[in-house]
Amino acid sequence: MDVGALVGGASGLVVGVLAWTQTRATNKRSDFTAITERLDQELKDERTQRKLLTSFVLDLLRWAQRVEPDTQAGPPPEPPAEMDLTPWRR
Repeated sequence: MDVGALVGGASGLVVGVLAWTQTRATNKRSDFTAITERLDQELKDERTQRKLLTSFVLDLLRWAQRVEPDTQAGPPPEPPAEMDLTPWRR
């Protein structure tokens, strides 16, 4: 065999492996970006739900302070329409 052909084949193989690893690294970066964007959105949604839940609990506490055994305070406040109540409705 010709030494030049072996060197050319080996260098082609090395270049191919380097290109493949570079492509995998790029895919990993894009996967990481997609995952972090999804987690950021889920965190934002969770914070919104916690704020709504906190405000509703405070409304209930204010209502409960007005209620005495011998007075009518009216119906309890309704939760905000945007609040996700699925965890409590099983």
